[in-house]
Amino acid sequence: MNIPLTIKKTQMGLKEKKFSAVELVDAYLARINTFDKELNSFITVSDEHAYREAGDVDKSIKELGKEAFLKYPLLGVCVAHKDVFLTKSIRTTAASKVLENYIPAYSATVVKKMADAGSITLGKTNCDAWAHGSSGENSDFGPSKNPWDKEYVPGGSSSGSGVALAANFALIATGTDTCGSVRLPANYCCLFGLKPTYGSVSRYGVVAMASSLDSIGHLARSTEDIEKVFLVTKGLDQKDSTLAERNFQISKTKLRLGIAKEFFTEGLDEEVKNSVLASANFFEKNGFEVKEVSMPYTKYGISVYYIVQPAEVSSNLGRYDGIRYGGERKRFADEAKRRIMLGTYVLSSGYYDAYYLKAMKVRSKIIEDVQKVFENVDVLIAPVTPTPPFKLGEKVNNPLKMYLTDIFAATANLSGIPSLAIPCGFTKTGLPLGFQLMGPKFSEPLLFKLGKLYEDWTNWKPKVASLST
Repeated sequence: MNIPLTIKKTQMGLKEKKFSAVELVDAYLARINTFDKELNSFITVSDEHAYREAGDVDKSIKELGKEAFLKYPLLGVCVAHKDVFLTKSIRTTAASKVLENYIPAYSATVVKKMADAGSITLGKTNCDAWAHGSSGENSDFGPSKNPWDKEYVPGGSSSGSGVALAANFALIATGTDTCGSVRLPANYCCLFGLKPTYGSVSRYGVVAMASSLDSIGHLARSTEDIEKVFLVTKGLDQKDSTLAERNFQISKTKLRLGIAKEFFTEGLDEEVKNSVLASANFFEKNGFEVKEVSMPYTKYGISVYYIVQPAEVSSNLGRYDGIRYGGERKRFADEAKRRIMLGTYVLSSGYYDAYYLKAMKVRSKIIEDVQKVFENVDVLIAPVTPTPPFKLGEKVNNPLKMYLTDIFAATANLSGIPSLAIPCGFTKTGLPLGFQLMGPKFSEPLLFKLGKLYEDWTNWKPKVASLST
């Protein structure tokens, strides 16, 4: 059986009884068992749990018929959850040996919402430990490999989620985005990835990295699928005090697309640059006004991020004391130790004003930049990352070089705005290329509209990497 590549195709097949949910799980698990030993996208495969949920799906379809798909919008959707999402009775490690044997007693809000909507959990995907990384190489369970070329990184920190979709091991994958951790693997694996507005999706039950930056998103093979999952996962849950709901109206007939000159600086790969500008040209040809804009403080974004984020990491990782649950602190790997030490340093007496307080002031200036630019344009187009995927091991011994991978991702996280990563082709050597669209807070409906338009204009079709054993 050929596994359907979208939610619509999956649910159509279930409605028409071309296959059952159990047979879907059979097909996905067969691919995982055949190919994932080399790709290393999963830390835990929850086959018993998946078959139990698939049985419930088949039962619902039998009892309710087509009404089941109205009642359960994600009915039959096989999902892989990043291993920072708590999953009741399924091991959750955050890809760290500290939590190697941790079994949660409850599920994250997002996991529960998706399950209540009829999804099927196939397992937990690999990631940089504690979500600290841009390449997927910081996992205590070994790096994931890019299915498009196994010598290259898949992007991080939601590396296993990107690999699982690119290899067709699942239909949807969840991720977290603190500085591009959904958008980078989407960009490197030829996928769509959503970093939603901060506070639109609950963080409850997700292992915290940097609490003022963490956004709970997901990856898929089409804008339509991204939108369907977002509509299920967003909204209040009475457990995350940062949550808010806003209605965003698209009232204009002619939209303005902004190209910030600060995102097209020295060091940007030529193929990446040309692909983003070619994508902007598609919008201009189809009636959009495209104009250059300036966001001067965004050039400091990555510097601000790597002060604010480690400060919050050092606080959040303090709970892992090896007493209540989990292993001893000596099991933290090098990257976690690096961020704990850096964060403790910038928060310490005598350095707080010089580093953390100054960074927070610049963060306010970046937010002002963003607010001002959306007075002149409706949406921004930009690269996701300066280069196509790089080789495994290429930057692993140079943390500063690795951190610069996130340079174009930081603005959306520091300002809390949504961003949609969209694939747009491949390099001459066959590595994925893409771009991101950023809008004002709660403008996800606008980003979805533009993503669908781009897919229509380019006749984009979902893609899966060709695998061999």
